[in-house]
Amino acid sequence: MDKVTVIGAGLAGCEAAMAAASLGVDVDLIEMKPVKHSPAHKSDLFCELVCSNSLKASRIDSAAGLLKEEMRRLGSICLKAADKCSVAAGGALAVDRTAFSEGVTEAVKNNNKINIITKTVTETPKPGVTVIATGPLTDELLARDIERLCQKDNLSFYDAAAPIVTADSVDMNIAFSASRYTEGEGDYINCPMNKAEYEAFYEALINAETAPLHDIDNSLKVYEGCMPIEVLAKRGNDSVRFGPMKPVGLRDPRTGHRPWAAVQLRKENSSGTLYNLVGFQTNLKFGEQKRVFSMIPGLSGAEFVRYGVMHRNSFINSPELLNTDLSLKADDNIYFAGQISGVEGYMESAASGIIAGINAAKKVLGDNPVVLPDYTMIGALLHFITDNTVKNFQPMGANFGILPALENHIRDKRERYMAFSKRALEFYDKGELL
Repeated sequence: MDKVTVIGAGLAGCEAAMAAASLGVDVDLIEMKPVKHSPAHKSDLFCELVCSNSLKASRIDSAAGLLKEEMRRLGSICLKAADKCSVAAGGALAVDRTAFSEGVTEAVKNNNKINIITKTVTETPKPGVTVIATGPLTDELLARDIERLCQKDNLSFYDAAAPIVTADSVDMNIAFSASRYTEGEGDYINCPMNKAEYEAFYEALINAETAPLHDIDNSLKVYEGCMPIEVLAKRGNDSVRFGPMKPVGLRDPRTGHRPWAAVQLRKENSSGTLYNLVGFQTNLKFGEQKRVFSMIPGLSGAEFVRYGVMHRNSFINSPELLNTDLSLKADDNIYFAGQISGVEGYMESAASGIIAGINAAKKVLGDNPVVLPDYTMIGALLHFITDNTVKNFQPMGANFGILPALENHIRDKRERYMAFSKRALEFYDKGELL
């Protein structure tokens, strides 16, 4: 095991290859382009940005800005390229797509520790240390081999995710904690609705604007096992009230009455800082989700850290499958990075690639792995996707809701976020990482 093999030359794969090479380890980087392209990719370059050319906010007191600053401290090749080809985008870091891909591709190809191999991979190379960074549209034959590695049912082929809100943004003067049929507080936060509130919400839901599905997502239109809430609602006025919004077994402790309908929120992480809207997987546009779901009593001021999505996306059930260093529990010579590992977003994928590449190289060198503390943004993100208490796992992006609470709570949101960022960056300032 004298080298690292990286499969996929997207953002995660290029970061993994460069990170491993920076530690003096030889890398085979295998990429199927230009021999074969996924349905979403057109360019032969590495790190092709398929959707937006924005890498999100730059300011340090934002989750996206903190993530990028941490990546800079780790020597991110993607951010080096992005900073050289940025375009005006207000407070965001946006890039010239072609120049960005050209910059990363050139840097990778010019690294004498990286050997680029062009071919389609149909199974995980053995023996040796491998980073799988094949993205959300992993080729079918390799996906079958990954299914084998993950005991089949732990590989998903689409996102069907409900929105997630921060716990401290839910108005508990309106909502109440309870589980069905139990006395006193329970495991769920319940947002009760009377008849008039339900009918107003229902009308807004069925008339809200949905996001268009791309050709590669068309199979989701007929998927019955995870019905979008707005599609279910259109089946009849009481369809969601007898479904995910059923009030059966719930009584508001302040009134003693059963509500006409209720939206349940379930813990998304073990620390209870995040809650998801149970049964609210959706294909509504993000702005419409904010407008309509804020009509739910108790959520008028809710902070949404992730909106619901319905699209093609291959990802593994990381909380069950991965160690905190991103290695596979069943075979710790195999690492996962990028969207297939359960992170969501360009920079989140790249960040996971850096850590997977570092740890794969350390495996080859016989060194201990790097596991970042959970009060850093990268550390919190990777702790979340490897937290085996997380159930019904769906991919997660950077947000302050996944960080542990500050020792002293700060009411002002902007000041609180800056405090989170300062705490995280102090870790990197110590210079003890590698």
